[in-house]
Amino acid sequence: MSLLFNMMVPLIIAAVAVYGMLRRVDVYDSLVTGGKEGLATTVRVIPALVGLLTAVYMLRASGALELAASALSPVLTAVGIPAETVALMLVRPVSGSAALGVGAELITTYGVDSAIGRTAAVMLGSTETTFYTIAVYFGAIGVRKTRYAIPAALCADLAGFAASAFAVRLFFGG
Repeated sequence: MSLLFNMMVPLIIAAVAVYGMLRRVDVYDSLVTGGKEGLATTVRVIPALVGLLTAVYMLRASGALELAASALSPVLTAVGIPAETVALMLVRPVSGSAALGVGAELITTYGVDSAIGRTAAVMLGSTETTFYTIAVYFGAIGVRKTRYAIPAALCADLAGFAASAFAVRLFFGG
């Protein structure tokens, strides 16, 4: 059984190659063409990513995230979201790596079995790095005006944060 799991990816790749050959597709040329397109997409996306990551690190270094966290804390506590997760909620839509750092810090400080640690873990798994994702996908196809994508995605993140806190209270008490 373990051998089957270890061979799953190579078997899928082989099956796709055989299927392509049976359909008379030049599999190698298609692979090279896909690689070129992927590299071109990466080159188009890099400027947006550099700007986004620079903004995140500037916000953390300036203390703006901590200030916003202290301002939002009373409202979130009233809604049932642990106040300690405010920094995670502010960073998560912008940067996945920064959010993982904040989440790890929360789990280290409060413990993996604490309501705060569990809520942070569920929040990390239930929400998206909205601005990163929009920068990558919209940047890859050259879209400049995102229209309603950002507000809709931020509403989904907010719903994910609230649902995470609710789910932790529901399943683990507290």
